[in-house]
Amino acid sequence: MHIGIAADHGGFDLKVQLTAALRDAGHIVEDFGAHELVMGDDFPDFVIPMARAVACGHLTRGLAICGSGVGACVAANKVPGVRAALITDSFSAHQGVEDDDMNVMCLGGLVTGYALSWDLVQTFLNARFKADERFMRRLKKVAALETEKKSE
Repeated sequence: MHIGIAADHGGFDLKVQLTAALRDAGHIVEDFGAHELVMGDDFPDFVIPMARAVACGHLTRGLAICGSGVGACVAANKVPGVRAALITDSFSAHQGVEDDDMNVMCLGGLVTGYALSWDLVQTFLNARFKADERFMRRLKKVAALETEKKSE
């Protein structure tokens, strides 16, 4: 699978570990940075380009990591076509894909340890969207929000 990964300083160490594990598992990993630990960097600088690559289909799925995972999730969800969620449990890691076609998983590098993160990533990557009518109907409603004009 072609996977994008992005992290700021808060997720840097976890990104390095997950990138190595993903490559060892045979995945193609595109690293959007940070490429070195810089304490004052900003997660949108790395997460947004990765999210755009997922949205346009260049990547199959993406992983976005910051200190808590919240900021990375907020940023990724601003990109039309991205369905990102902060994941801390295995049920959500697969259900988010199966029912909601989640294509970016967000993790908190300062709150979720490597062993759990690796389990969550594997669960996320092994899950497949069910495409049942009810799930498709719901996704169309969500996608419609991306094209709405903002009222002034």
